[in-house]
Amino acid sequence: MDVLMPQLGETVLEGTVATWHKAAGDSVAKGDLLLDVETDKAATEIEAPEAGVLSSINVPEGETVDVGTVLAVIAVEGEVADVGAAVGAAVGAAVGASSAATPAPATPASGGLPPKSTGSGKLSPAVRRLLKQHDLSVDAISGTGRDGRVTRQDVLDVVAGGGVAAEAAPTKSTAPTSSAAAVGGPSGPTGGRIPFDRFRKVTAEHMVRSKATSPHVLQAIDADFTAVDAVRLGRKDAWKADKGYSLTYLPFVARAVCQALAEFPKVNASVDGESLLVHADINLAIAIDLNHQGLVAPVVRNAAGLSVPALAEAFNDLVQRAKTKKLTADDLTGGTYTLSNPGPYGTLFTAPIINQPQVGILSMDAVKKRAVVIESAAGDSVGVRPVGILAHSFDHRAIDGAYSAAYLQRLKSLIESSDWSAEF
Repeated sequence: MDVLMPQLGETVLEGTVATWHKAAGDSVAKGDLLLDVETDKAATEIEAPEAGVLSSINVPEGETVDVGTVLAVIAVEGEVADVGAAVGAAVGAAVGASSAATPAPATPASGGLPPKSTGSGKLSPAVRRLLKQHDLSVDAISGTGRDGRVTRQDVLDVVAGGGVAAEAAPTKSTAPTSSAAAVGGPSGPTGGRIPFDRFRKVTAEHMVRSKATSPHVLQAIDADFTAVDAVRLGRKDAWKADKGYSLTYLPFVARAVCQALAEFPKVNASVDGESLLVHADINLAIAIDLNHQGLVAPVVRNAAGLSVPALAEAFNDLVQRAKTKKLTADDLTGGTYTLSNPGPYGTLFTAPIINQPQVGILSMDAVKKRAVVIESAAGDSVGVRPVGILAHSFDHRAIDGAYSAAYLQRLKSLIESSDWSAEF
């Protein structure tokens, strides 16, 4: 059975083998951790799809290959006899090792490439590059990854002055270097050149390609969140105590988006040649910041069938797994519409870039108390209301301004007039 390089995102075409956790000749059970794979958008753990013997490792650590490349081969039961004498010897070695009190190192099978390692544990290519760039020793950093491995974020934290150095660390690991100063170390920014890392390069390429592909149009509308707050504020303390995270505006807006998209399905679509492919399901992608080191947009599938509480839990799950690099390839594919949420930073108005091949993206900016004119049968008055701006970028090839404006107006109406208490 072939173990393939997965596609970790719709625009990702290649990945890097970061760490092998098994050697050629090892016996593996279904679900055993085989290796870590990194791309510019995510890192993921690849598990054994079936039980058997890892007959060969075709791609060593540190090598970047195309999606679909055969990374390794597992000889599963019934196939072992067909893989030749060399693999048969590996099977025997693995069986013998499993019955011994002190297993002997497995002998690599024919075609196997032993994984590389360092004296201080296995490091991903990104970590090695950062250590070299900032002249740091891996022994100087306390790792927070699996089995104490040093992660990319561990190195970045030390560079920024907020990381944890190992007890026996050399002095230089915590002292600001010229590179640290360039990215805003303890002594403050002093200027300098910061080369784009691979993550930033791919993000830049994706954004430029989106702008070149789709004629972007931006429309925005303000929405009064009084009806939302009437429910959210009364539940937020109990929610936080029960769930451990805050009940924000995001799931309320997401619920309204799903309802509005059902009425305006051309927004939940993609351009396919000279046709508009309207999607039957609403799969919401949510942009998640990775500690200012980039962003990913994992997907909540079939979001139209979820209530506000269910959406809140789904979003929180994606956020936690994104920040701990636990997203899978399936999490990053299949989105039909995207939500961007810069509101927690207090932004007023954001013009988001479409997440290809989708045709629309909504930015939720900060909800703040503002003086607004309130119209009633008794006359107009001025009151203080929680108001936020919803900004919609759309592909003018797919829809026109009137269609997008009608969608936004319906979204505003749903936010302002829905019976949100019925969601709980």
